[in-house]
Amino acid sequence: MERIYLDHAATSPMDERVLEKMKPHFFGSFGNPSSIHSFGRESRKWVDEARADIAREISAKEQEIIFTSGGTEADNLAILGTAAARKNEGKHIITTAIEHHAVLHACEKLEEDGFEVTYLIPGPSGRISANQVKEALRDDTILVTVMYGNNEVGTIQPIDEIGELLSGHQAYFHTDAVQAFGYIPIDVKKSRIDMLSVSGHKLNGPKGTGFLYVNQEVKLSPILLGGEQERKRRAGTENVPGIAGLKEAVVLSNREREEKTAMFKEFKNIIMSTLEKAGVTAEVNGDAENCLPHILNLYFPGVPVESLLVNLDMEGIAVSSGSACTAGSVLPSHVLTAMFGSESGRLTSSIRLSFGLGNTAEQIETAAEKLAAVVKRLA
Repeated sequence: MERIYLDHAATSPMDERVLEKMKPHFFGSFGNPSSIHSFGRESRKWVDEARADIAREISAKEQEIIFTSGGTEADNLAILGTAAARKNEGKHIITTAIEHHAVLHACEKLEEDGFEVTYLIPGPSGRISANQVKEALRDDTILVTVMYGNNEVGTIQPIDEIGELLSGHQAYFHTDAVQAFGYIPIDVKKSRIDMLSVSGHKLNGPKGTGFLYVNQEVKLSPILLGGEQERKRRAGTENVPGIAGLKEAVVLSNREREEKTAMFKEFKNIIMSTLEKAGVTAEVNGDAENCLPHILNLYFPGVPVESLLVNLDMEGIAVSSGSACTAGSVLPSHVLTAMFGSESGRLTSSIRLSFGLGNTAEQIETAAEKLAAVVKRLA
């Protein structure tokens, strides 16, 4: 039985081209980039080149890229680092109720430390408006953090409008672009983004890698203490093989973005048309007009999500739900709860399919047919 992986929003397989770029740094260029001898200088050269190449991809400056261990650290550094650096300028933060937990838990920690956080609630499309941000904005607001594209339903937020709104305000604008990067062209200067988080393993790059773009005018306190790496903003010896792989993943994802977008849109059409032909009722969760191309979140009325996931796994189909299953208990998706309310049936009957490297139209057709059969059996 062929196994079909449709959970790329959770993590993606590494591109072989990325691995090839990493290999030399495990055995050849293995020096510590902070060392002044030839081994260290060679590693430093690779790190500097990666930093410059990544900066170029988002219209940033080389010195504005901080390498991190992934999206979680990047989000934490942006939020906690801003709060520590600017607590004397204000203690109000604006975010949304549908952020990744790397953002939400950081904000909750700041609430414990005396900060006030406003959580914007989206409509059923999962999209907030710039006007909501405007209404929540205060003189003491120091940070607005709104994700670029949602990891569960794929809804894209009005980033350009929010950036323009904040251009005359003291608040920094941070966006978690972990799910969106590589699928949407991003220009941090044009969009007036002050900080942007990216993770390597969502781009067919290595796990444990990522970066935070930080506008050179932003005041940011480090959250990791130790050496003076990353211009004293992020202590710790640089992961040279990981950085080399991250750079290659970033370049490849942007270079092949249009081709992937067209293919993933076709995948969505195959799934929806197959379900319709089979007489299966399925509703899309999210914003059909403003949605990431690789994410499709579907609601199957009356079909228990746990049974659906287990039966699909038995058929060799790997997808996920908006629920976190821990020790037999099911916690409803905070994203779907914010969009539809805590009593909505969508919380217990929705799954997420996400596409990526290795998927083919033939696989999608097979998966769609099996999905239709399982849903009809469980309905």
